[in-house]
Amino acid sequence: MAAGSAGLVAGTLYVVRTPDESAGRQATLTGEQASNTPRSSAGALAARLTDRLGTRTAGAYLDSAGRPVVTVTSADDAAMVRAAGAVPKMTQRSPASLNRITATLRRSFASVPGTGWAVDPATSRVTVWTDDSVGGTRMAAVRRMAQRMGPAIRMVHIDGRLRTFALGGDAIFGQGSRCSLGFNVTVGQQDFFLTAGHCGNAVRDWTADQQGNQFLGSTVRSSFPGDDFALVRSEQPGEGAVNLYNGQAQDITQAGEAVVGQRVARSGSTTGLATGRVIATNATVNFPEGTVTGMIQTTVCAEPGDSGGPLFSGNTALGLTSGGSGDCRVGGVTFFQPVTEPLQAFGAEVS
Repeated sequence: MAAGSAGLVAGTLYVVRTPDESAGRQATLTGEQASNTPRSSAGALAARLTDRLGTRTAGAYLDSAGRPVVTVTSADDAAMVRAAGAVPKMTQRSPASLNRITATLRRSFASVPGTGWAVDPATSRVTVWTDDSVGGTRMAAVRRMAQRMGPAIRMVHIDGRLRTFALGGDAIFGQGSRCSLGFNVTVGQQDFFLTAGHCGNAVRDWTADQQGNQFLGSTVRSSFPGDDFALVRSEQPGEGAVNLYNGQAQDITQAGEAVVGQRVARSGSTTGLATGRVIATNATVNFPEGTVTGMIQTTVCAEPGDSGGPLFSGNTALGLTSGGSGDCRVGGVTFFQPVTEPLQAFGAEVS
């Protein structure tokens, strides 16, 4: 197992990445390309408007031109969205009816690994996915439920099996596990970093090397399943920058909410940098280890060991790598814990 870099350039905590056969297939992103773009500003506007509308919206997304589109249920809300600089779109189904559908799915299939769902704001439908592990009577039950709900449901198959991405290995190490450092944060005057909760559940003391000689910090809080985040108290302060795996780093200065259609990037200790788009928010995922809700679903690839690594857009922190299916050779689907939730839970700020 090769020594890997933590997800962030963290001053004296930075670990040099040893070249391996995966290096040639990593996505690359220059510092200029990773900087703020009109799309990231559009995403921030869409997130602010959906938060303001609350239960009166089914969500928002960026269209093919990068414009923020916000779903609404009234002419007054449409006028407010338009005045704010976004495109309003009347929902085909009420947010309340879509919430009832997702609540029914939670009651019926929360114990079925390999399934999940999320509201698609562009179509006002609920997308339900199943992976290769769902078959026989379980698949028949999912299909019967989808048929009862009619056109409000869209069924999607995900190749492979949904899994969390932790494994025994390298990059941030502890108790035989390897994960990736997410974002450096501060709580008051104290330094911490975030990683995945399924990593924090397994590891108390983290080091930057497999031999355990370079101590990084100790897990103080961890939440998984339900959520997937952990807080680690740092031995030394780290810089708020993401390793782009091309000799450069992207400064992270703020945290925000992901929006459907947004272009995003992920950094991780197994596969380096990868890019893709957000395809759902507030997604529910039934991993074999348990159910996680409120997730960001993306087309970004990831592999075991990338868990906990940062999802970002420009200088904005968005999420922590949780799990998914596929790999970075053939592609796949990856889910992320929104970073705003642990920041709020811990009273933390990105460094």
